[in-house]
Amino acid sequence: MKDPKTLRNLTQGHIFERFDGELTHLHDVVLSMGGLVLQQLSDALTAFQSQDLHLANQVRSRDLDIDRMEVAADEEILELIARRCPLGPDLRVVITVSKSVSDLEKIGDEAVRIVSLMDQIARDAEGSIPQPVKTEMERLGSMALKSFQNAVELLDAWDEAKAFRVIDSHREMDGEFQSELRRLIDYIMTDTINIGMAVGMVLVAKSLERITHHAQNLAEYALFEVKGVDIRVKQP
Repeated sequence: MKDPKTLRNLTQGHIFERFDGELTHLHDVVLSMGGLVLQQLSDALTAFQSQDLHLANQVRSRDLDIDRMEVAADEEILELIARRCPLGPDLRVVITVSKSVSDLEKIGDEAVRIVSLMDQIARDAEGSIPQPVKTEMERLGSMALKSFQNAVELLDAWDEAKAFRVIDSHREMDGEFQSELRRLIDYIMTDTINIGMAVGMVLVAKSLERITHHAQNLAEYALFEVKGVDIRVKQP
């Protein structure tokens, strides 16, 4: 069976083995960062759904680790470009890693934003969040988490069908966000929830919609890295 296309095996075969090692290390950095951010998002959603303040604080405290990883990756990329002047597929690897770590850091920020909205929502909920609202937010969270998980997996093992599912998921999530906004307005009109809680929920839903957008970016970067095709110019 032919090995799957991955960033790792696309960085092998240079005359200078050290260059192979440098590119492979960049691959390991982005995978490590992707795994940490994926855990951040999963924990943020769990904390939000269960109103677990201890877990929310853990998400906040780990955000600095993600920021440090982005800075370290940027420094390593600049040094590699200055030292090796990569071209062709090697340059695509470097560009992919550079753009990916930026989007991963932004997803980490959205995870922190979600847990930071917990206090406002809990205060405005006056004791509890209506179950229909909670169920809908859990569904949106699961969609965003799955989309991001698939995007992270693409960085390690290329799957074209999965890539296009991730890209299409952003359009689906945008439609779900608009539907959720209309439902929250209906809840306000029927006095099911107050305006303050509705605003908090809209902000959380918007964070989830942005996460799927960043996941879409990651899938597009992986497509560019493997095939050299920038799909952004081909999308409506």
